[in-house]
Amino acid sequence: MSSLYPRTKDLSRARKSLSDSPPSSPSPTAKSFRHDRVSRLDSGSGSGDSTTDRLLGRTSAYTRRENRLASLNKVDDEAGSRDYKRMYEDALAENEKLKSRLEDSKQELAKIRTQLEKVTQKQDRISERSSVLETEKREKRVLEKKVSEMEEELKVLTELKSDNQRLKDENGALIRVISKLSK
Repeated sequence: MSSLYPRTKDLSRARKSLSDSPPSSPSPTAKSFRHDRVSRLDSGSGSGDSTTDRLLGRTSAYTRRENRLASLNKVDDEAGSRDYKRMYEDALAENEKLKSRLEDSKQELAKIRTQLEKVTQKQDRISERSSVLETEKREKRVLEKKVSEMEEELKVLTELKSDNQRLKDENGALIRVISKLSK
């Protein structure tokens, strides 16, 4: 049926172009063709009636075709509106699915952010601990140096005590010798 539709368009274009064109003086051949057509239509009562009947039949067939096309277009429009409704419902359903997925993604993102924040805080604590550990290590090294220096001083001190004790003993012995000699 769709192949008939463009033909009717062509016919209507041809009709418009003939009716839109300004009247011109017909050529002698055009006059004779027109005269032949008119004479054929006018010749004989039976043939003239059949020609008009034939033309009316074509017109009614044309209108029937147009009516069929219009009814098909209405059916297509109704089916199209149903399709649009179904497509709209499908789109709404798809939007709802996407909204739920978006909400799930937002929740997951929030969870990941909190986990990331926790990890970052742990790393900050670790870095703080490491900096504290480094300062503690430095302090420990300083204290170890002090301890080693004190140990050295303690060794020197013990040597000095032993020297002092030895000198005291010698001094006591000398005092006894002097006191024996002076008696």
